[in-house]
Amino acid sequence: MSDFTQVTVTKAANIYFNGQVTSRTLTFADGRRKTLGIMQPGAFEFGTQAAELMEILSGELDVQLPGEDGWRRIQGGESFNVPANSTFSVRVLSLTDYCCSFLP
Repeated sequence: MSDFTQVTVTKAANIYFNGQVTSRTLTFADGRRKTLGIMQPGAFEFGTQAAELMEILSGELDVQLPGEDGWRRIQGGESFNVPANSTFSVRVLSLTDYCCSFLP
């Protein structure tokens, strides 16, 4: 899906790591939430309470997920899942556009 309809957009940006990662929150009528964001090249560690689906729309990064010893290369058009109540690390190799869906 490349377009979202009937959503509420939170105007204030989510800004992390001195502006190197930013996103905007979308809330759907049924309560589902997603964020649309950009990550600049760099290394970042994120914590999450909810399970997430991270769709990489463009760009390239390496991700290290909980329980995995190594890094996995992810490119535009690919995605990965993050379990609830966990921490994961990314090494962003090029400007990366992403969509994060918070899963029930």
